[in-house]
Amino acid sequence: MKAFQIKYHAHPREHSVSHIAPPVPGPGQVLVDVYAAGLNFFDVLQAQNLYQHKPPLPFTLGVEFSGRIASNSPIPPDCKFKRGDRVIGRGLGAYAEQTAVSPANLLPLPDSMTYEQGAAFYVAYPTSYEALVGRGRAKEGEWVLIHAAAGGVGIAAVQIAKGLGCKVIGTASTEKKRAVALAAGCDHVIDYTQPWQDKVKRLTGGRGVDVVYDPVGLLIPSLKVVNWNARLLVVGFAGGSIEKVPANLVLLKNVEVLGVRGGETSVRNPARYKRTIEACFDMVAGGKVTPVLHERVYEGLEELAEGLGDLENRRVFGKAVVRIRREDGTPARL
Repeated sequence: MKAFQIKYHAHPREHSVSHIAPPVPGPGQVLVDVYAAGLNFFDVLQAQNLYQHKPPLPFTLGVEFSGRIASNSPIPPDCKFKRGDRVIGRGLGAYAEQTAVSPANLLPLPDSMTYEQGAAFYVAYPTSYEALVGRGRAKEGEWVLIHAAAGGVGIAAVQIAKGLGCKVIGTASTEKKRAVALAAGCDHVIDYTQPWQDKVKRLTGGRGVDVVYDPVGLLIPSLKVVNWNARLLVVGFAGGSIEKVPANLVLLKNVEVLGVRGGETSVRNPARYKRTIEACFDMVAGGKVTPVLHERVYEGLEELAEGLGDLENRRVFGKAVVRIRREDGTPARL
């Protein structure tokens, strides 16, 4: 089968599609035909051995996918799925035509969602929900500042915050991305590549924001626009630098700085992560959130490295997805 296998540590652009043996499900696992997979910034890091989770070589990259339980899959006792069921899931090895995974890491793909939308869901929405609700305790009427609001996790955060009844200020670096963030539900959008702090203070009537959602690395400048008792959520460092936070600013505003690792939560507290995903599905059913895809769906694993490069260089808005199989199950690229 085709797979994007990492045989040595290097940037994804230095790798190509491999032909490897299909995975053999272990005890309690099922086999999934992968139809689409979500692209994440940490994939770029993991290929270079720069991410916290360092699987042994060789390994197949990718953790987020949608597909069907394969026709030749074993069905373990007490498994709620049957062959042919549409699913979304999480597990290393997503950038391949098939993957073996525990049923505990799978959820039914709602009929209302395409495979591409399903592949955009499992990481971004639970991460943003856990950040805003589980860690940030965002409440109706509060001001929420969301950096990179046109990105995959950013749009998820915008939709969830609006679903909670918050007032949302988004930041984005280009006019096109700001238009996308507005369409996603932001009440206001500003350019974070220009001086922006005074604008945030004016929009909030001088009081500042109650919650900051930061997947970029803008924690220090954000500390200057927060309200008393604000919560600042460290979601990632897409900007490339890890900040050293001045403790005096944390003290002066009585704020909390909270780390958010959705993937680690799924490992350490799977029951909580499952409840988080179910809450996200409830928001889907209620029409409060809908996965927004990047304008280009990457066709086949052959375009994966290009997609990850676009993601790394901030040319993506919404969620980047690679299509591996078409709706009828045939390969996206022969």
